[in-house]
Amino acid sequence: MAMDAAELARGLFRVLETGDPILAAEVVGQDNHNREAAVSPSACAIPGPAGTLASGAWLRSAFSDLRFPFLGIVHDDDQVWVRLRMQGRHTGPFVRFRDGALDQAIPPTGRQIDFEQVHMLDIRDGQVVRHEALRDDVTMLGQLGVFPPAPAVALRMLAWRASGRAARAAVEVTALAADAAGLVQDNVQQSR
Repeated sequence: MAMDAAELARGLFRVLETGDPILAAEVVGQDNHNREAAVSPSACAIPGPAGTLASGAWLRSAFSDLRFPFLGIVHDDDQVWVRLRMQGRHTGPFVRFRDGALDQAIPPTGRQIDFEQVHMLDIRDGQVVRHEALRDDVTMLGQLGVFPPAPAVALRMLAWRASGRAARAAVEVTALAADAAGLVQDNVQQSR
């Protein structure tokens, strides 16, 4: 049974929360484009389910108990607008990239994040084929103590960069995202 647009949106965020490759293949089109992949590991920009799985792995590597409770949803047959919250605990390095290279690595703070986002999804042939978002990243960075910079967090970030831990974290999260992207091909081939 085909999912309606609202169910597809819920499924997409469930994939980000869980990394379920079978659900990813069901809800994400092979030509899906995620405009938000610009600050994530390069595997997150891969079209289709693979990029979505990589994005989820990247987020879950930084935020345990990751969840996206919906606050509102508006849709028609080919577009969905979702207002939601991103919630979790910052228990792993949150590595952000620029042009595929390490931009910023925020060492784990143990702090909770809870901030609002709006996502726009295009639907075609019963799958998500395009994703854009308006996120309140400034609030998230404030909750992590990065903006404005809390002295202890700023010192830890500098120490991580100077010691090479930031670069190692970038390599690790890049590999994790790439591995997650490979999962979709393995599971789809096994289910055939």
